[in-house]
Amino acid sequence: MNNNEYDTVILFLDDGPCECAIVRIFPAGDNDYVALLPLEGPASENDEVYLYRYVETDTEPTLEPIDSDEEYELVTEAFEEELDAMEYEELYGEDDDYDSDN
Repeated sequence: MNNNEYDTVILFLDDGPCECAIVRIFPAGDNDYVALLPLEGPASENDEVYLYRYVETDTEPTLEPIDSDEEYELVTEAFEEELDAMEYEELYGEDDDYDSDN
């Protein structure tokens, strides 16, 4: 993956700063969430994805931790659906390009 394909954000974690690609902002339940893909360190080698509640205020976006196992389960299911949609968009876009050439 080319790091220039995504906007990035720097998270300040317990073990130091970590640059992450913003994969997708998506709704789940009554809130919006963001999926972040670490671009460096051990988490990037394991294809880990960080999920946070995403809140936009008048001044700037804020990331908040997911509070409960129930909320986390809701968010992971919604993210999996987003991944499926992203894959479908990629496939459909390729098929659509193919059809327009014929």
